[in-house]
Amino acid sequence: MSEVTQSPDTTSGVTPIIDLQNIEVTFKTRTGSLIHPNKVRAVRGVSMQVLPGKTLGIVGESGCGKSTTANVMCGLQLPTAGRVFFKGQEVTKRSAAQRRMIGKVVSVVFQDPATALNPRMSVRDQLADPLRVHHRGSPAEQNARVHELIGKVGLPNSALDALPGQLSGGQRQRVAIARALSLQPDVIIADEPTSALDVSVRAQILNLLTELKEEGLAMVFISHDIQTVRYVSDRIAVMNAGRVVEEGPADELFFHPKDPYTKTLLGAAPSLLHPKGVDLGSAETEPTIPQTIEEKKENHE
Repeated sequence: MSEVTQSPDTTSGVTPIIDLQNIEVTFKTRTGSLIHPNKVRAVRGVSMQVLPGKTLGIVGESGCGKSTTANVMCGLQLPTAGRVFFKGQEVTKRSAAQRRMIGKVVSVVFQDPATALNPRMSVRDQLADPLRVHHRGSPAEQNARVHELIGKVGLPNSALDALPGQLSGGQRQRVAIARALSLQPDVIIADEPTSALDVSVRAQILNLLTELKEEGLAMVFISHDIQTVRYVSDRIAVMNAGRVVEEGPADELFFHPKDPYTKTLLGAAPSLLHPKGVDLGSAETEPTIPQTIEEKKENHE
């Protein structure tokens, strides 16, 4: 029987759902020789934890390694070096049984719902599919769960019979989130879930994710927009060139950034929350939370 390696205790006294320790990911490129191909270090010594009921935001420019880090978290990418723990158990080189177990409790929401959903399957079948694969409940119970999920993300039951191509971008992303919730996961990894959406629709998806967070669901929210990340996150990790250059509580990092790169992101990047960026020299002010379409209608009335 193989020995099970346990993750060391955390300072908070809570065992992380996901714990990355000194993760390295190196890719071989098509340049160079067969014997000595050129290599790219996508992730360099990254350590971070996802705690129960908390949201970890990962922010950085394109190519900084944030999506590769997320792939390591959910098992889509094996690390070149370092250790991965899931609920205290080491799963760096995970077995088939460990992959199945993690797949039931870690869900992923991708950037483009159009490519994440099967264009030939109805919404009903896409939501029921994970339940069937993992043998969750009877057909009647699965049908009840599907109706519960579609209501949870704010879509009418009539959407269940639609194909993805018949829905708007925001509606498709809601379906993707509903599917991610189908197995009642411990954590959702959302990789740029709003970047492909219009501003008004983006606000609605952010509000939905915030509601899920308030219900106690742990999340990893990945984006290039530090201000949007701050809106939904408890802690933020800032990545640059494959490394975590700064990590801390969202408000502390937002108002008192230490690393120059973090300050650059805060001052330069426009956002859904602050269209003109943030003036780091001004007084500490709360971000303006975007209104949903429904809220705008109520104000006009």
